[in-house]
Amino acid sequence: MPYVFLLVAIFAEVTVTSALKTCNGFTRPLPSVIVILGYCLSFYCLSIAVRSIPLGPAYALWCGIGMVLIVAVGYYYYRQAVDLPGLVGVALIMAGVIMLNLFSKMAVR
Repeated sequence: MPYVFLLVAIFAEVTVTSALKTCNGFTRPLPSVIVILGYCLSFYCLSIAVRSIPLGPAYALWCGIGMVLIVAVGYYYYRQAVDLPGLVGVALIMAGVIMLNLFSKMAVR
C-alpha cells in the first residue's frame, strides 16, 4: 500500500507542476488553488509512503519518475524540445534511482 501512496504523490506532483504554467505566477485564482491543493496532496501522500518506504529511495523515486514525466509532458504538451544532453541527463538520473532502489541496502526488500 505505501507504493500506491507514492504513485499518487508522483502523479499529483507531475499534474500540478505541469499546471504551474496555467496559473501565470499565481495571478490566476483557480489554477493557483489547484496547484496549491495538488502539492498538498502530493506531499501528504509522500509523507504516508515514507512511513514504510525508506526516505532516500522514496524521495529518489518521487523526484526521478516525476522528472521523467515532467520532461515528457513538456515535450508532448508544451512542445518543448529535448536535446541529446537533456536525454542523457535524464537517463543518468534514472540510472541513479534504479541503482539506489535495486542495489542499495537502503531499499526495502
